[in-house]
Amino acid sequence: MTDTATRLVVLVPAVAALLGLLLARRADVRVPRAVAITTSAAGIVVALLEVLGVHGSSGGGTLSTVPALAAGELRIPLQLQATTATATIALVVAVVGWAVQVFAGWYLRDDDRYGVFAATVSLFTAGMLLTVQSADLVLTLVGWEVMGWCSYLLIGHWSRKESAGRAALKAFLVTRLADVGFVLGVVILAAGAGSTAYRQVLQSWASTGCDDAGACAAPNGGLLNAAMVLLVIGVLGKSGMVPFHDWLPDAMEGPTPASALIHAATMVAAGTFVLAQLFDVLAAADGARWLLAVSTAVTMVYAAVLAFGQSDLKRLLAYSTLSQVALMLSALAVAPADEGPGAGVLHLYSHAFFKALLFLAIGWLSVTVGGTAAATMRGGLRGHLFIRPAMFVGLLSLAGVPPLVGFVSKEHVLAAAEAGTGDGAARAWLVLLAGLLTVVLTAAYCMRAWLVLDDLSAAEIQRHDTDSASLGVRTVVMVLAFLTVVGGLVVFTPLLDVGGRIGWLVAVLSILLIVGAGLAVRSVAQGEDAAARVVGQRMPAFDAGLGVDRLYVSLVAQPVLALARLVVFLDREVVDAYVRGAATAARLGGTGGQRVHRSEVAASGLAWVVAGVVAVALAGVALW
Repeated sequence: MTDTATRLVVLVPAVAALLGLLLARRADVRVPRAVAITTSAAGIVVALLEVLGVHGSSGGGTLSTVPALAAGELRIPLQLQATTATATIALVVAVVGWAVQVFAGWYLRDDDRYGVFAATVSLFTAGMLLTVQSADLVLTLVGWEVMGWCSYLLIGHWSRKESAGRAALKAFLVTRLADVGFVLGVVILAAGAGSTAYRQVLQSWASTGCDDAGACAAPNGGLLNAAMVLLVIGVLGKSGMVPFHDWLPDAMEGPTPASALIHAATMVAAGTFVLAQLFDVLAAADGARWLLAVSTAVTMVYAAVLAFGQSDLKRLLAYSTLSQVALMLSALAVAPADEGPGAGVLHLYSHAFFKALLFLAIGWLSVTVGGTAAATMRGGLRGHLFIRPAMFVGLLSLAGVPPLVGFVSKEHVLAAAEAGTGDGAARAWLVLLAGLLTVVLTAAYCMRAWLVLDDLSAAEIQRHDTDSASLGVRTVVMVLAFLTVVGGLVVFTPLLDVGGRIGWLVAVLSILLIVGAGLAVRSVAQGEDAAARVVGQRMPAFDAGLGVDRLYVSLVAQPVLALARLVVFLDREVVDAYVRGAATAARLGGTGGQRVHRSEVAASGLAWVVAGVVAVALAGVALW
């Protein structure tokens, strides 16, 4: 039963995507909407069956998909796995996928391309579930690439807008550039292990042991570091970490359901789970962990600062995603080898619930007030029976207020960083200090967002019609809010191996939250946006990412464009010159022959033919 459920977890959304494409052009959107919502709900049921099937199992079971492949000495088993961790994260992805499909059915009800969007969401979900359930690097790579392609389609769904097309292209190019590293890392790991199966890769490359100082030895240390550095580069690109971060805020040009899907539990979080699966190998690659630690520490602080100064609340959530994904990845960079990746995976689980809740709630509210700009949404929560408590719970969880799920996972991440400082690891101190600073900044921008949305001094407070959204949308928001409140209880179950570390950081975290909230409140005059008070005239620079986009154009886009022009020149003027030369010679020969052989047979022409025959005969006799 477990094996069947594991296969169906990936197969159900894949079949839904195919059916959705076949039905996408129907004038009546009710059929593709029913298919999308029904299949996503079926995905939850199948994922729940998988969780129940593997519950309590001590090891990871693998199962086949299609016949294994052999490429010389390399074995490619193409297997899936069913463990408590993979089943739990698959259930989380299925829940978020269902929530997005229900919300999209209402949010895009008048969109003439809704059917294509719903099918793409299903395919995106299938790609993420394949990445989660994969026990093989090749299958992981397939799921990884499917998500990249679907993200381009979802971000650019409103392609009639120039800004949406540009954002989609930027996301595609930046992530594809980083994916080169991911592919090369996979190739090195697979070649060294002689197999693409995770189990063989871990056995071949994992450390042979650690000494008392915490230093771990591994076979082929230099090559292992190179492979994992390349793999980490791919993860940094897909997750939007510095220096690959600028595409993710621009991805807000896509519809809100697409933002919720990409930001909550799919593409940007996929790298966390991939590295968690390879944690034993990552723990032996000190260079790769340093790269991961530095990038995530810079990203979590930088993105939190930018989030506070955004004039658009949807982009505020986008920058908060950068900061929170950096936090979950940082746990993998500093967690002691014997503790494992549980803290990072827990924050992935946690972030999925409260970030999906926030994006869908802000999307619902934007329909009511007519936009996502802070000025437009000021006081917009007043009178909303469903959105107001949902947004309140989501922001509290994002800020890490106990006992919500965001607090539980953040505490475990910071505790993992604190544990890593025991042997004096500098990168653990870097992550710990950056994480504590991020806690303050996160509390500040969450408080700022709430004060804007719930502003009592707004000029006009209207009682909005809470029934404007469908029953399904209201159900989705309430389910996500409930999971955000009680989701932290997962640490008391065997579903995620996160340990039970509760230490001094709980008190420090609470104090920092109070400090951060106090800073936000003190900066606000009656009816004034905290960002306008603190950031002031620099807000457009914050909206532009402090000039990073222009930096991309100068350092990346223009050099790549110049290189592309050089390649085109070499292709046309050098490589094609041989082809054109052969064509010219053939054309000249044909023209000459045409002039010699006229359409009418002349006596001189016949004479030349006879002379040629005689010459050939004489040559044959002479050479016999």
